[in-house]
Amino acid sequence: MPVLRALLVTPLVITLLGLGTASLPSEPHLTPAASYLPRLVVQGDAPAAALLVRTSASGAHDAYRSTGPGIRYADRFRAGSITKTFVAAVVLQLAHEGRLRLADPVDRFLPGLIRGHGNDGRRITLRALLSHTSGLYDYTDVPSAHPVSATAAIRTATDHRPATRLGRYAYSNTDYVVLGLIVQHVTGHGYATEIRRRIIAPLHLTGTSLPGARTTLPAPHGRAYAREAAGGGLSDVTDLDPRTAGAAGELISTLTDLNRFYSALLAGRLLAPVQLAALLNTAAAHGNYGLGIFPQRLSCGVTVWGHNGRIAGSYVRAAATRDGRHTLTYRIDTDTLADAGTLEPGLLEAEFCPA
Repeated sequence: MPVLRALLVTPLVITLLGLGTASLPSEPHLTPAASYLPRLVVQGDAPAAALLVRTSASGAHDAYRSTGPGIRYADRFRAGSITKTFVAAVVLQLAHEGRLRLADPVDRFLPGLIRGHGNDGRRITLRALLSHTSGLYDYTDVPSAHPVSATAAIRTATDHRPATRLGRYAYSNTDYVVLGLIVQHVTGHGYATEIRRRIIAPLHLTGTSLPGARTTLPAPHGRAYAREAAGGGLSDVTDLDPRTAGAAGELISTLTDLNRFYSALLAGRLLAPVQLAALLNTAAAHGNYGLGIFPQRLSCGVTVWGHNGRIAGSYVRAAATRDGRHTLTYRIDTDTLADAGTLEPGLLEAEFCPA
């Protein structure tokens, strides 16, 4: 499953606190996934977990639950690779405006940037970047590399041969770092400015931001932890340099904002029909991935669309029905969820396929 790998760790060890539950006083009903949530702490070894479910366009029937201490409803947190869906939406809006085409090669905008060791920006299209079929090596696979600029991240990637052949799906954070530079070339503004103007402001995502070089989280926020090893201690990694993630994963958001974003995106409020169809077309990635979003088919036949995000101290998963009317976002305050291959599908099944 796509992730943005944990990039920075701060060596401050803490102890795991006790188990508890919390909900909003105005909550109108108990969401089916709520009973599953404590497993993320007990079985998944997360310090705390929270989820928010939206079942109406207005958010009038939002249902919130948290388990464990330290997570509150309004908290800001790092959303990692969910940034990619925002970037993809901006690129598709630019395509609708005729300012670029998905079939354009990278070299049309960034001539000569992707060269060497078998990498060639003349052959890689924007669609290949959006669908992770470019073959570009993932710069976060180099543990010693902590690039703080997009060009440095791309240079780290192109110092390696392609991870796979062009046209084959292989998730790579490098793809979206390149897209961030293309947005800047086309618009004259950084991708963060375009996301704010085109998505954050129109949807009133008041808890969502792109921090740039700011290492701290905006208030209110809890703490973020990295586990040193399975069963080991926790380190506080709340403060980190998000430039290492950039357009691949720097976003900060809230549960409410992410549900609102995916609901609006899938309902067609951000993209014209042609671009929305392109967003959800998984043919290029052989069913694994659309353009900045991926499907997950559940046992009851329902397919949910969304993305996950992992960055040091945070793991997030957002999922929604195709019409955007039913959305769920959950988060934990660490980047490691034990038994994630069982727990996450189980939580989605509980919500979207209730008995």
